[in-house]
Amino acid sequence: MAVNLKVFFVLIAAALLVPLVPGLIYPIFVMKLMCYGLFACAFNLLLGFTGLVSFAHAAFLGSAGYVTGALMIRFGGHPLGMVAAFIAGVAAAALVGLAIGGLAVRRRGIYFSMVTLALSQIVYFLAVQFRWTGGEDGLQGIPRGTLLGLVDLSSDTAMYYVTTALFAAGFLLVYRIIHSPFGQVLQAVRDNEPRTTSLGYDTDRFRLLAFVLSAAIAGYAGAMKALVFQLVSLNDVSLHTSTEAVLMTLLGGVGTIFGPLLGAALVVGLNNYLATIGDLVTVVIGLIFILCVSFFRRGVVGEWLEFRRRAAPVQGEARPADAMTKPA
Repeated sequence: MAVNLKVFFVLIAAALLVPLVPGLIYPIFVMKLMCYGLFACAFNLLLGFTGLVSFAHAAFLGSAGYVTGALMIRFGGHPLGMVAAFIAGVAAAALVGLAIGGLAVRRRGIYFSMVTLALSQIVYFLAVQFRWTGGEDGLQGIPRGTLLGLVDLSSDTAMYYVTTALFAAGFLLVYRIIHSPFGQVLQAVRDNEPRTTSLGYDTDRFRLLAFVLSAAIAGYAGAMKALVFQLVSLNDVSLHTSTEAVLMTLLGGVGTIFGPLLGAALVVGLNNYLATIGDLVTVVIGLIFILCVSFFRRGVVGEWLEFRRRAAPVQGEARPADAMTKPA
């Protein structure tokens, strides 16, 4: 078993103990970390392993949340309501990703980013205008329903364990994509597109597939978030949320496995524990970001792995596998 997976299963085992020690850490806070951690992993799949900078990920997070929330309000009492609403939310995010990606992937560099930004603002405008989204009020009081009619998710403890299972499944999906032949092609497109094209690969097609997959996983996180907090607001489709995904990934480490999770923990933790200082929390996060890009260009996890790589020969140890930063 790869070292990354061993570390991940240790983290999941520790997460399963959280409801048993509520005085140590609040389960709702951990669920928020899981939602945003998976959201950052979705963005990292696009930036770190495909080389595309998108400002549309909030559109995927929010669209999935709105669809899931609206369906739960209408059909939440049905035994299959929660599962159907969740799947519909992910599908909606994938469709939005297909629409945005289909228009953007033929562009390169800053032009790609600007197209995604413009199209994401259209999604924000639609969220304000549509009646079923609740407009500026959003969707509130979303019922959690039951899992297949067996588990009542109105209990925070039950919701916590379901969220942990969903998070684990989502992270393992990202891990499998990265370590698959498809993931190897994405990295080849990122590193040397002309050479990849010369080998017979349709690079635009692979970029579009990566974009849709990243959108679907971001929607997966958005559907989770809608059920956990029973709320979807305009903030979920705002540019601010998209830039937070960028910040989380850069702080943790672009192209690393656990970097986005650590970056999400840093951003969400600071927003939570420094909430008493109001808008100054953005100043603190901004200063941390400046320090990070100045002294930790690879992100926290990236710098740590680079330190291990350099220190290993000096200590007479075997060189760490490159898969720790990028899959072999």
